[in-house]
Amino acid sequence: MKKLCLTAMLAAMFITTLAQETKEEKKASKEEKKEARRERINQLIRQAEEGVLIYNKQSTFGVQLRNNGYGLFYELGKLKTNRKTNIYRLDITEIKDRKEEKSQTAFNGFIVLNNPYVYGKINNFYQATLGFGQQRILGQKGNKNGVAVSLVYSGGLAIGLLRPYYLEVIDGSGQSVLIKYEDDNDLFLDPSSIIGGGGIGKGWGEMKVKPGAFLKTACRFDYGRYNEVISGLEIGLSAEFYGEKIPIMALQSKDRQLFIQGYLAIIFGKRK
Repeated sequence: MKKLCLTAMLAAMFITTLAQETKEEKKASKEEKKEARRERINQLIRQAEEGVLIYNKQSTFGVQLRNNGYGLFYELGKLKTNRKTNIYRLDITEIKDRKEEKSQTAFNGFIVLNNPYVYGKINNFYQATLGFGQQRILGQKGNKNGVAVSLVYSGGLAIGLLRPYYLEVIDGSGQSVLIKYEDDNDLFLDPSSIIGGGGIGKGWGEMKVKPGAFLKTACRFDYGRYNEVISGLEIGLSAEFYGEKIPIMALQSKDRQLFIQGYLAIIFGKRK
């Protein structure tokens, strides 16, 4: 019985000592983690003051004006190194032919208040590009009020969408009808029969898909005051190639498969 009590007392003392050592180790471990966290925060503050871009992920939105149209884009970036970020980008744009010119119908010298139209246009051409690329920082900000300069490039899949262009015309029986080029190309191209455009609501259910590929490169200038906020400009060049020719205008000698354009985009977003 005495041996049993003595064994129990020794076991209790051992467990108590072990528990105290474990508590002390946990406390020391917590202190080390807190100190490491404080050091990391201080390092981030110093880097931010020096104008170094610091983040794990970034989400970027942009509104772009092209020499042949306009568009929007969304970009998701994941930091790979201090100067390199992998990006996944979606652009949605509309391409217009350089010969497009809006007209308004006039009878007996009076302008008819109807939808303006583009004479000779047979399709609206939209495109969606989805690609992968990288953003490489060429120069950090230097300070909070500086400008970070990056090279951005990507490539991937391009999807062209052709929506038939409708006109409101007077047919042979004197009735007002909505037609597209394929319905009656002679009537469609007769200026004396045209009343106006068919409106933005026509042709969405008749779109044709044209697959292709694209390449894009740009310089990005980020002048955002705080690292977690993206504000800047992007100046770039893009090229899209499609497997078939893209008919936009009826009265042009040659439809194109390759579209090359420059663009200027206003960008905004956030980092974390």
